[in-house]
Amino acid sequence: MKKKTLFIFLIMIFFLKEKVLADYEKIFFDFKIKSITGKNIDLKKYQNKVILMVNTASYCGFTKQYEDLQLLWEKFKSDGLIVLGVPSNSFNQEKKKDTDVKEFCEVNFNIDFPMTTITEVKGKKSHELFKWAEKNYGKSAVPKWNFHKILINKEGKIEDTYSSFTKPMSKKIISRIESLL
Repeated sequence: MKKKTLFIFLIMIFFLKEKVLADYEKIFFDFKIKSITGKNIDLKKYQNKVILMVNTASYCGFTKQYEDLQLLWEKFKSDGLIVLGVPSNSFNQEKKKDTDVKEFCEVNFNIDFPMTTITEVKGKKSHELFKWAEKNYGKSAVPKWNFHKILINKEGKIEDTYSSFTKPMSKKIISRIESLL
């Protein structure tokens, strides 16, 4: 009987637990970040939208994911999805200048979703947005490589994270986005 009770208790804990015990002193929409053209992006302008924030790089094996990110943006932007590309040289695979990244994305992938300036995404020098993600969602929010994805819900809280291997147009990501929109 004790084993059965313990088993039921463990199952209940597994299904009822929160993904992260976050207090969210701040939410995603409380931050600002520079755009690829150098202007400030006040993330408040994305309130009540679902955001897929992706750290990107021009010289990465996953760079072809730009195609899927653009398709995802085109498919769901009218429903309230924002794809936010965050070029980063944290893994030593990005161009040196924002203008070069912008040109690369436009010429090779016709990117027109919002992009930030080249930004640190891990470690002590990471942008405060990525420090916030780690604080509130844990290690799975820290990019392990380029094209790591963080999904933010309409309340400005992290809903889920996806590794570089998860393609932007995967059923996993699309179904989650659809459920949040």
